[in-house]
Amino acid sequence: MLESLFPAGMAHYLLGGLLIGLGVSWIFVSTGLVAGMSSVFSSSWSYVSRLPHFSEPRLLGSRVWRLVLAAGLIGGAALALWLTDSAPVVTQVPGWQLALGGVVAGFGARLSGGCTSGHGICGMASLQLPSLLAVLVFMTTAFVAANVVRWLGGA
Repeated sequence: MLESLFPAGMAHYLLGGLLIGLGVSWIFVSTGLVAGMSSVFSSSWSYVSRLPHFSEPRLLGSRVWRLVLAAGLIGGAALALWLTDSAPVVTQVPGWQLALGGVVAGFGARLSGGCTSGHGICGMASLQLPSLLAVLVFMTTAFVAANVVRWLGGA
Protein backbone atom coordinates (compact mmCIF):
# COMPACT_ATOMS: atom_id res chain seq x y z
CA MET A 1 0.00 0.00 0.00
CA LEU A 2 2.71 2.52 0.97
CA GLU A 3 4.72 1.68 -2.14
CA SER A 4 1.80 2.78 -4.33
CA LEU A 5 1.49 6.06 -2.42
CA PHE A 6 5.24 6.74 -2.37
CA PRO A 7 6.76 5.09 -5.46
CA ALA A 8 10.04 6.99 -5.01
CA GLY A 9 10.27 6.01 -1.34
CA MET A 10 9.62 7.91 1.86
CA ALA A 11 13.13 8.65 3.13
CA HIS A 12 13.45 12.08 1.54
CA TYR A 13 10.01 13.11 2.87
CA LEU A 14 10.96 11.98 6.36
CA LEU A 15 14.30 13.80 6.18
CA GLY A 16 12.63 16.97 4.89
CA GLY A 17 10.03 16.86 7.65
CA LEU A 18 12.70 16.33 10.28
CA LEU A 19 14.75 19.27 8.98
CA ILE A 20 11.69 21.54 8.87
CA GLY A 21 10.74 20.51 12.40
CA LEU A 22 14.26 21.13 13.68
CA GLY A 23 14.42 24.49 11.89
CA VAL A 24 11.15 25.89 13.21
CA SER A 25 11.95 24.52 16.67
CA TRP A 26 15.33 26.23 16.66
CA ILE A 27 13.76 29.53 15.57
CA PHE A 28 11.11 29.30 18.28
CA VAL A 29 13.58 28.37 21.03
CA SER A 30 16.11 31.03 20.02
CA THR A 31 13.68 33.91 19.34
CA GLY A 32 10.33 32.97 20.88
CA LEU A 33 8.72 33.68 17.51
CA VAL A 34 6.84 31.40 15.13
CA ALA A 35 8.43 30.88 11.70
CA GLY A 36 5.19 30.93 9.67
CA MET A 37 5.42 32.17 6.09
CA SER A 38 2.51 34.63 6.35
CA SER A 39 4.53 36.44 9.04
CA VAL A 40 7.46 36.58 6.62
CA PHE A 41 5.14 38.12 4.03
CA SER A 42 3.68 40.64 6.48
CA SER A 43 7.05 41.62 7.90
CA SER A 44 8.38 42.16 4.37
CA TRP A 45 5.50 44.52 3.62
CA SER A 46 6.52 46.56 6.66
CA TYR A 47 9.38 47.95 4.57
CA VAL A 48 7.01 49.64 2.11
CA SER A 49 3.67 50.05 3.92
CA ARG A 50 2.79 52.16 6.94
CA LEU A 51 -0.59 50.46 7.48
CA PRO A 52 -1.13 49.60 11.16
CA HIS A 53 -1.00 45.83 10.66
CA PHE A 54 2.41 45.99 8.99
CA SER A 55 3.77 48.39 11.63
CA GLU A 56 3.26 46.07 14.59
CA PRO A 57 6.39 45.86 16.78
CA ARG A 58 6.51 42.04 16.43
CA LEU A 59 6.82 42.44 12.64
CA LEU A 60 9.20 45.39 12.67
CA GLY A 61 11.51 43.74 15.17
CA SER A 62 11.74 40.46 13.29
CA ARG A 63 11.73 41.44 9.65
CA VAL A 64 15.48 41.10 9.04
CA TRP A 65 15.75 37.47 10.19
CA ARG A 66 12.45 36.68 8.42
CA LEU A 67 13.92 37.95 5.14
CA VAL A 68 17.01 35.81 5.79
CA LEU A 69 14.67 32.84 6.37
CA ALA A 70 12.87 33.49 3.07
CA ALA A 71 16.18 33.86 1.22
CA GLY A 72 17.36 30.60 2.78
CA LEU A 73 14.24 28.77 1.60
CA ILE A 74 14.70 30.05 -1.95
CA GLY A 75 18.44 29.38 -1.87
CA GLY A 76 17.92 25.90 -0.41
CA ALA A 77 15.48 25.00 -3.19
CA ALA A 78 17.91 26.29 -5.81
CA LEU A 79 20.76 24.34 -4.20
CA ALA A 80 18.68 21.16 -4.12
CA LEU A 81 17.87 21.54 -7.83
CA TRP A 82 21.54 22.10 -8.61
CA LEU A 83 22.85 19.23 -6.46
CA THR A 84 20.31 16.70 -7.72
CA ASP A 85 20.60 17.90 -11.32
CA SER A 86 16.80 17.93 -11.49
CA ALA A 87 14.74 19.99 -13.85
CA PRO A 88 12.60 22.62 -12.13
CA VAL A 89 8.93 21.79 -11.84
CA VAL A 90 6.97 23.38 -14.65
CA THR A 91 3.23 23.80 -14.66
CA GLN A 92 0.73 24.10 -17.48
CA VAL A 93 -1.53 26.29 -15.31
CA PRO A 94 -2.01 29.74 -16.88
CA GLY A 95 -0.39 32.66 -15.06
CA TRP A 96 -3.72 34.35 -14.29
CA GLN A 97 -4.91 31.22 -12.47
CA LEU A 98 -1.69 31.07 -10.46
CA ALA A 99 -2.11 34.75 -9.55
CA LEU A 100 -5.75 34.23 -8.58
CA GLY A 101 -4.76 31.23 -6.46
CA GLY A 102 -2.14 33.36 -4.72
CA VAL A 103 -4.69 36.06 -3.93
CA VAL A 104 -7.17 33.50 -2.58
CA ALA A 105 -4.45 31.79 -0.51
CA GLY A 106 -3.23 35.15 0.80
CA PHE A 107 -6.76 36.17 1.77
CA GLY A 108 -7.24 32.83 3.52
CA ALA A 109 -3.96 33.23 5.39
CA ARG A 110 -4.97 36.67 6.66
CA LEU A 111 -8.49 35.46 7.52
CA SER A 112 -7.23 32.48 9.52
CA GLY A 113 -4.42 34.34 11.23
CA GLY A 114 -1.68 32.39 9.48
CA CYS A 115 -0.83 30.16 6.57
CA THR A 116 -0.98 26.40 6.28
CA SER A 117 2.68 26.01 7.21
CA GLY A 118 2.39 28.28 10.22
CA HIS A 119 -0.69 26.52 11.56
CA GLY A 120 0.20 23.00 10.44
CA ILE A 121 3.81 22.95 11.52
CA CYS A 122 4.27 25.61 14.17
CA GLY A 123 0.78 26.03 15.64
CA MET A 124 -0.04 22.36 15.98
CA ALA A 125 3.42 21.62 17.38
CA SER A 126 2.72 24.10 20.17
CA LEU A 127 -0.71 22.50 20.75
CA GLN A 128 -2.75 25.57 19.79
CA LEU A 129 -6.45 24.73 19.35
CA PRO A 130 -7.03 27.50 16.75
CA SER A 131 -4.26 25.97 14.62
CA LEU A 132 -5.82 22.51 14.85
CA LEU A 133 -9.16 23.96 13.76
CA ALA A 134 -7.51 25.90 10.92
CA VAL A 135 -5.71 22.76 9.67
CA LEU A 136 -8.97 20.80 9.77
CA VAL A 137 -10.63 23.51 7.66
CA PHE A 138 -7.65 23.59 5.23
CA MET A 139 -7.66 19.81 4.81
CA THR A 140 -11.45 19.54 4.45
CA THR A 141 -11.43 22.27 1.82
CA ALA A 142 -8.57 20.56 -0.05
CA PHE A 143 -10.33 17.16 -0.01
CA VAL A 144 -13.60 18.67 -1.23
CA ALA A 145 -11.88 20.75 -3.93
CA ALA A 146 -9.84 17.79 -5.21
CA ASN A 147 -12.92 15.61 -5.44
CA VAL A 148 -14.94 18.35 -7.17
CA VAL A 149 -12.16 18.80 -9.73
CA ARG A 150 -11.99 15.04 -10.27
CA TRP A 151 -15.79 14.85 -10.53
CA LEU A 152 -15.80 17.63 -13.14
CA GLY A 153 -13.25 15.67 -15.16
CA GLY A 154 -10.28 17.93 -14.48
CA ALA A 155 -7.97 15.22 -13.23
